[in-house]
Amino acid sequence: MDATTDKDPLVQEQIYNALCYLGESEPEEILNSCDEYLRQHDKLAYPHRVIILKAMETVVKSNIALLDKSTAKEVIREWQQAASNVLVAVGQRFINKVMEEVLTKFQPGILPHYFVMQTFANLSVSNGE
Repeated sequence: MDATTDKDPLVQEQIYNALCYLGESEPEEILNSCDEYLRQHDKLAYPHRVIILKAMETVVKSNIALLDKSTAKEVIREWQQAASNVLVAVGQRFINKVMEEVLTKFQPGILPHYFVMQTFANLSVSNGE
């Protein structure tokens, strides 16, 4: 997965495709490996982190029926946390655009999802001056 940091878009695409291909035969193993890699490389640049997150999303969508309920629940929570972190990081430079997107998740009469609220709070903290 270290090759995701390669600047060549073809290499990045090959890594994505390889993760998805391996995820077809061993979805839980790939999801756990990606999760562990992202935890160990918390300073990984966001464009490279997105490649891994997209592969995880594809593996989950393709294999949701095969995943153990506890694994699926943990992966979804981890994916949501990672996605929230990406929005907060992008929001440090493009706060208006990110806030515009996050605010669309607030619907009248519906309690917002936990990670929407967490993202909103973390955006406030990271941009507070």
